[in-house]
Amino acid sequence: MDPQDFQLIPAPQRETPAKTDAGASPFKIVVDPEMRAQLRRALIDLIDNHDEALAAHYADGKLALESYKEYIEVFARSLKETMESREGVSYLLRAVGFDVPPEEVNLRPDLRWKPGGQP
Repeated sequence: MDPQDFQLIPAPQRETPAKTDAGASPFKIVVDPEMRAQLRRALIDLIDNHDEALAAHYADGKLALESYKEYIEVFARSLKETMESREGVSYLLRAVGFDVPPEEVNLRPDLRWKPGGQP
């Protein structure tokens, strides 16, 4: 085949999917890909914020670190404490478009595994 036998054509236009309401249908099989992307971005922003805050505390002489291992342990603890807080979960909810006050965040949601679906 010669190169002139090929023709570039524009891809078909796709509709932008409507934003889903996470509370509307608890029986969805697939989580909204846009919401997952927003959540990933929010988590990366949160990680960056923790990294910058720890670096500032270290630079100000408020935090003593002896090794990279210790930095990672302190970093992990900081993230864990944030994710176990109502404010941390509320931040993630806001990042994907849900306005849930921290006092309404459930920090111990039930994991309702289906028979045979447990890891």
